[in-house]
Amino acid sequence: MTVTSRPRKVRFVAAAFAVVFVAVFTVVAVLLRDTPTGVYFQVSDQVAMVGIGVLLACGALWLTRPRVAADAEGVTVRNLLGSTRYPWDYIRSISFPDGASWARLELPDDEYVPVMAVQAIDGDRAVATIRELRKLHRAATVTEAG
Repeated sequence: MTVTSRPRKVRFVAAAFAVVFVAVFTVVAVLLRDTPTGVYFQVSDQVAMVGIGVLLACGALWLTRPRVAADAEGVTVRNLLGSTRYPWDYIRSISFPDGASWARLELPDDEYVPVMAVQAIDGDRAVATIRELRKLHRAATVTEAG
């Protein structure tokens, strides 16, 4: 059995913001030619405005990158800046603290790893993912102990 999850609501919001960024900066770029201020804008200025919109859209879409994938051997957590694989025997528990925005893997020595793919805003979907992750963790640790 494998479990894979990505944030759901954040994807919709980020996609909407990306479209708005590109649309607004494209409209500004088109209207940039005709200004009564006496400043002369070139085509390169218009292209730069669209480029800024695209960069902002990419930044918004970057928030959709988090993903968690788990199987019988361990769990792979991909957050905004990297991806790391953790074997189940290294993970003490999977928690979702009260008031937290996302879940986390509890590691030895009071360390933890945020799992940004499982977000509180996703509600029942996040609960189902946590249950599946805990089931895999329990199965892996029982197998090792037995």
